Amino acid sequence: MSDDLKGISSMATRPLLARLVAQYEYETGRHVKFESVGGVAAAKRVVDGEAFDIVLLASDAMERLAQEGRIDKGSLVDVVRSSIGIAVKTGVSPPDIGSESALRDSVLKVRAVGYSTGPSGTHVLKVLERWGISADVSASEDEPRLVQASPGVPVGSLIASGEVDIGFQQLSELSGLEGVTLIGSLPDEIQFVTTFSAALCTASRKRAAVEAFLEFITSPAAAQAKTDSGMDAA
Repeated sequence: MSDDLKGISSMATRPLLARLVAQYEYETGRHVKFESVGGVAAAKRVVDGEAFDIVLLASDAMERLAQEGRIDKGSLVDVVRSSIGIAVKTGVSPPDIGSESALRDSVLKVRAVGYSTGPSGTHVLKVLERWGISADVSASEDEPRLVQASPGVPVGSLIASGEVDIGFQQLSELSGLEGVTLIGSLPDEIQFVTTFSAALCTASRKRAAVEAFLEFITSPAAAQAKTDSGMDAA
């Protein structure tokens, strides 16, 4: 039986996994192929019984998969931590994001705000609602319009196209996009860090190969790829 592995992940870790898989294959000669989709869709596919050897998602989603019996909880490892970034269209003067109050004032001045369907979007929506900015279509005309990117679609694409004036998503997903300038992270007082974890799928028959890959992606050898992808080792 081949030791080639098939995995699924959310979009947030796609750039990181591209680096880690290339490094792992170069060092070991073993092949790993990840499909990166929206986190909700990824978890559903695992729950529905689609055949994967390994899954890497936000830790809360992984906990649910463990409860469903779809991953081996004993193999579960934290891989990276990711904070939420803020971006605008390239060429636009960056707004003040130096504090919560400054960011709120900046957001209230724009026409439209973009956020994701993932953990970062859930958190940002809560912050906006606390500021009195509603996602309800009947919100006041004095409030900016809130635009949620479709599952698997980067918020950066909404920014680059001009559909939104400012966008929030995982730093890793806003970095290096054409037409998008990453201007910083959420202020510390409202920052939210997502931990992404990985585990062996219970349907897999390649435990040893998965365990070897999990050991690699949590080792010091993987640290530089995590930093380069805008994430911190967990």
